[in-house]
Amino acid sequence: MTKKTTILAGNSNDIAKLTLKSAALFWFFITVVGQWIFAYYTVLFYGGSAIRGDIEAINKNLIHGIISGDHIGNFMVITHLILAAIITFGGPLQIILGTILMDADRFKPASNIRGATALVHRLNGRIYMMTAFLISIGGLYMIWTRGTIGGLAQHIAISLNGVLIIVFAAIALGYAIKGNITKHKRWALRLFLVVSGVWFFRVGLMLWMSIHQGPYGYDPITFTGPFLYILAFAQYLFPLLVLEVYFRVKDRENARASFAMAITITVLTIAMGVGIYGAFTGMWLPKM
Repeated sequence: MTKKTTILAGNSNDIAKLTLKSAALFWFFITVVGQWIFAYYTVLFYGGSAIRGDIEAINKNLIHGIISGDHIGNFMVITHLILAAIITFGGPLQIILGTILMDADRFKPASNIRGATALVHRLNGRIYMMTAFLISIGGLYMIWTRGTIGGLAQHIAISLNGVLIIVFAAIALGYAIKGNITKHKRWALRLFLVVSGVWFFRVGLMLWMSIHQGPYGYDPITFTGPFLYILAFAQYLFPLLVLEVYFRVKDRENARASFAMAITITVLTIAMGVGIYGAFTGMWLPKM
């Protein structure tokens, strides 16, 4: 290989890495916007309804919401909604803080930025992981004691999601304690995706409805059908699959693979954006 060929190959790899990083940042930006809109909706709608004492509005939006006499179940529902708002806001914030922390050396004075960011990152991380654990336990309790919409397949899918949240949180925390930041970051990203399963479900559903201009592949009354059974598992397994491929492409540093992955992420992000817009205009905005 000549010197000129080596330089060209090096430039191509650098451009490919930058393109892949840009695509990942594009995905994360759209995700943050979508999740924080969802968090705002959760606080505004459920919080506002609770303050007004409008239990009927809550129950119209939640299957087996507030049930008279079921004090434990009602407490779990209210707690679940509060934790959902906290974790939907705190997840993206934690990734932003982690990114700033890893890049703190680029700023002046780096020590001040690193110290302040590390403190907030640790505090938010503890809140996030504790919230993830509690919301999963609460979700499992509500599914198998109160039930929810859909059939058994959806119940199993949601339960598996809850179990993965608990497992991933424990692994991410373990690597943080050991000081293995690289593995901690990757498991934290996996945790973020499984925690976001409920959000991905709504976005995926509205994307599907936008494409088909209405319910297709499922019964909107019983909320059962093949599409929803697939989506119930895909809401967290598909993002995890894409993330694992992204990790492997990033580690290989192959220009062609990086460009292909960047295009894939960009296309998926645009599709996700359509789903977010559909969820915002069709599900969240009318109730704000």
